[in-house]
Formats: sequence, C-alpha cells, structure tokens
Amino acid sequence: MADNGEEKLIAVARHIAKTLGHTDTMTDDILKIFSNFDGRLREKLTEKLSDDDVEQTLNSLDRQISRYVSADRPIWSNSADSASFLASVDQLTAVVRDWTPLADDKNISSCLDRAEDLLQQSMFRLEDEFRTLVERGAESYDLTRSESTHPHTDYSSSEDDGDFDDGSLTPVAHPITDYDITIDALPSGTIRDLHEIAKRMVAAGYVKECSHAYSTCRRDFLEESFSRLGLSKLSIDDVHRMQWTQLEDEIEKWIKAINLGVRILFPSERRLCDRIFFTLSSAADLSFMEVCRGSTIQLLNFADAVAIGSRAPERLFKVLDVYETVRDLMPEIELIFSDQYCSSLRNEAVTIWKRLGESIRGIFMELENLIRRDPAKDAVPGGRLHPITRYVMNYLRAACRARETLEQVFEESGGSNLDYRKGNDSSSSSLAVQMEWIMELLESNLEAKSKTYRDSALCSVFMMNNGRYIVQKVRDNDLGVLLGDDWVRKHTAKVRQYHVNYQRSSWSKVLGVLKLDNNFSASPNRGSKNLKEKLKLFNSYFEEICKTQSSWVIFDDQLREELRSSISVALCNAYRNFIARLQSVPDISKNADRYIRYRVEDIEARINELFQGSGGGRK
Repeated sequence: MADNGEEKLIAVARHIAKTLGHTDTMTDDILKIFSNFDGRLREKLTEKLSDDDVEQTLNSLDRQISRYVSADRPIWSNSADSASFLASVDQLTAVVRDWTPLADDKNISSCLDRAEDLLQQSMFRLEDEFRTLVERGAESYDLTRSESTHPHTDYSSSEDDGDFDDGSLTPVAHPITDYDITIDALPSGTIRDLHEIAKRMVAAGYVKECSHAYSTCRRDFLEESFSRLGLSKLSIDDVHRMQWTQLEDEIEKWIKAINLGVRILFPSERRLCDRIFFTLSSAADLSFMEVCRGSTIQLLNFADAVAIGSRAPERLFKVLDVYETVRDLMPEIELIFSDQYCSSLRNEAVTIWKRLGESIRGIFMELENLIRRDPAKDAVPGGRLHPITRYVMNYLRAACRARETLEQVFEESGGSNLDYRKGNDSSSSSLAVQMEWIMELLESNLEAKSKTYRDSALCSVFMMNNGRYIVQKVRDNDLGVLLGDDWVRKHTAKVRQYHVNYQRSSWSKVLGVLKLDNNFSASPNRGSKNLKEKLKLFNSYFEEICKTQSSWVIFDDQLREELRSSISVALCNAYRNFIARLQSVPDISKNADRYIRYRVEDIEARINELFQGSGGGRK
C-alpha cells in the first residue's frame, strides 16, 4: 500500500509539474516545493525519468516524427497524417518541458538534447507546411468572394485577365470602389490547419519563425495587389525628379491604392491574422505588422515625398488631395495599427499628415512671394485685366472649394504666423486672415502697376477692370464667405470711385467746353464767335479721346455698358443743349451744317464704340 501511495504521489507531482510548468522557472519552483516537503520526492522523480522508458519514449517519438519530417510530399495532403504528426509534436513538446527542469542529470540531459534537436526539426517542417498551406490555400481560393453589404457585385475586371501570363501564381485583389467588404484570402479549412500549426510553433517557442513564414507569403500578396493597382515603388528622390504631370497621375493611383489598402486589404489581413493566431495575440500582432509594414511604408513615403517637395502654387490642389486622403483615413489607420508592434507606423502616418499641412501653408506663402515678385513695370495695354489678377482670383476661388480643409490646415498651425495680420479683429479665422492678406498684396501690386500709365484716365480704367473682376470672383462663393459682406461692399465702392475718377479725368475737359455762358445775350457777335470756337475745340477733344480710348478695354459687358451710358448721358445732354444754343444764333443757324460736325446720334454711336479694344477676355 505504501508503494502504491508513493507511486500515486509521484504521478501527482509529475502531473502538477507538467500542467503548471509552462516555463523552466515555474517548473523548478514546483520541484523545489516538493523537495522541501520531502527530499526523497525529487530523487524519486529523477529516478522515474532515468529509467529505460525515457529512452524508449524518445526513440518512439523519433521514429514517428522523423517519418514525417523526411517525407517528400506535404504532410497536410492527408488529414490522418497531419493529425498524427501534430499529436507526436505535442508529445515531444511535453517531454521537452518535463525534462528541462531535470537537465542536471546526465542521462536526462543527453536525452533532452536529442529531444530538443528533434523538436527543432519538427518546427522546421511545420514552418514549411505552414508556408505551403498559406500559398496553396490562396491559390485555390476565389478572391472575388467577399463579405459585403453588396454580395452580388462583381469586383473582377476583364482588364486583369491577362496579368497571369508570366506564370506567377500570386493571388491579387482586383481594383474595387466599394470599401464595405472584407476579403477572405484563405478557405476556412486552411485557416483551421494554420491555426493548429501556429499553436504548436508558439508553444515550442518558435513565434518569430511562424510569423516570418506567414508574413513572407502574405507580404507578397499585398505588394502584388498594390502593383496591380498601378502603384510603383518610388523613392523620395524618384518622386522629386518627376515631371508634374507624371506626378499628378501617380497621386491619383496612390489615392486609390491607399484607400484600398487601409479600408480593405489591411483590415482583411488583420482579420486573417486574428483567425490564424486565435488566442495568440502577440503572434497575431507581430505577424500583421510584418505583413503590412513594407506596403504601409511605401504608401506613407510617397505622401511624405509630396509633402516635402516643391511648393509651387500649382501643386496646391493635388497636395490637398493627398492631405484629405490621409486625414480621412486616420481613424482607420489608428484602429488597424493600434497594437504595440504597429505604433511606429501609426505615429509616422500622423507625422506625415501634419507635414502635408505644413506644405499647404508653405504653398500659400509661395503664392504671396509670386505676387510680390510680379514686376510692377509690366503694365498691360489698354488698361485691361492683368494676368496676375486673373491667376490669383481663379486660384483662390478654386482653393476655397476646399474651404473646410484649408480652415483645418491653418488652424492647426496655431495661427502664430498670422496673428500680426489680424489686428483688432481676433474673431476672423486664420484662413480668412490669410485670404485678406493675399488680397491686400494683390491690390498693392495692382496699384503699383497702375502708376506706370501716363494717362490718369487709363490708370482708372485699369483699376476699374481689375477691381470689378476681383469683386465678381469673390461674390457668391466660399471666398466671399471668408472675406465677408463688408469686404465686398468696400471694394464695390472702390470700383465706383474708379469710375468717377475716370470720367472726371477723361471727360471733364470736354464737358467744360460745352458749358454755356449765361452772358451770351449781352454781346451776340462775341458770343457767336465764342460758340464757334468752343464747338471746334469740342470736336478736337472728342476726336482725340475717341481715337485714344478706342484701344482701351473694359472686359465686363455690364461695366462697359454702364460706363458708356454714364458718358453718353452726361455728354449728349450737354452737347444737345450746346447745339440748341448754337442753332439759336441768327448768323449761324442759316449755315449750321457748316459748323456742326456731329449730330447727337453720332456722339452716342462713337461713345458706343469705346472700350472694345481687341481680345479683352474675361475668363
């Protein structure tokens, strides 16, 4: 009975050590506790493991496992073989765990070395089987199958039918626009088999090897998928050497690729990792990071290259596209890369997002410099609309279609570089202050250009043209919302003042000639002569103005008609009164046609020919 009780006690001790001894330290601690209880217990345990059955157990496992390790065909081609191999690996893992605390014994140590070598061979074979299952499972599975809110949609593309002619069997996800799907890249049966292998490799301490086998295959899948989307592997220098038109095309491809990656491919890989490495969270996180890291860095490096590239104003709109894409994907990026292994990818995405914002602000600074550098001496003929006005206003109008994004970008800067421009109006947004500042620079530049005209009337026409265009481009759009109604009213009043200035400087001399003398009746002869001289002078002034201003341009139809109308009303009324007085003089009335070159209708007709120039253009 005593021997039987001792055997039971030893069996219990060995069971406790086997069950709880997940690490060498824990197993040693358990045996120390047993030794403290009864010193003979450790001797008995050692004695039991030193019997011939240790050698027999190891030889039996060696025969079973070596048969599979050296097999030419895949073990998982037969379910019975795979189950038997896994069972043998489980036994071997348990043996290594049980014998490790007793390695001080020479016999045990020798057998343990053999067992560990056999375990390593088993793990290498499991790694090969794991890789084969991943590769063949993907090859045999239809990637157009998906879990989606639109399960009947066909996501395949006939354009890709010939892409496998090179003999490559790497499966690739087709380009799609519906992001509410998850790609099941492997069949459920294959996933279960992979999970069983992963459990054994992790239990044996081969986490990195298992993760490497998995990530190598899946990484190829992702890289080929992005390649099929047209995304090239470009260095930052490659991006900076590109022509802008080529880079625009690459940005379009990049936007499609990163949306597909972050919204479909990466979540699908995350789901696949979680299923294969179920309950093995650390292995799942490591594998996912290794799979996605290369493709993610490729995507982020492209965005970074765009951010640190040229800040020429024409690049704004594509940089905005890249900024908005990264911004909109940040919630998904932070979610999908939330584990510890992916923290660097998550942080890099945030950094590049902010860098893109800096690039956008830098582009606006370059626009300011462009306005400042535009030469003041380069006046346009006929006082027409200046190219810098057209460029800046159309640019700002187009930019403000992304007003919400730009407001976010300028608020992120903290407004430190704009505070000195706000003055007392601290309620204005940073973007509004930026726009007001650019408008102020443009107006100053135009005023400098207007001074190059020798004719003050032409100077007013130039400012009227450009001021009218500016107001038109500001009204009824987001740029007007930013600048405000007061700004529009103020600059509309400026245009009216330029109108008044033009009429005063151009026509006041003519109207002065037509002014009638109230003392005409006192000296009829002298008055008659005076009227003749005035008419002659009027004809000279009028012809000179018409000749000069026939090449001037008012680009806006409405403004041109308003200007002609105001001239016509003022001039024709004065001329009509003047002619009436002239015709009332007896010695003139009989031969009035000799003196009167223009009828009132002729004056109106000549005025209506003004400001047409040649090819004024307004768009």
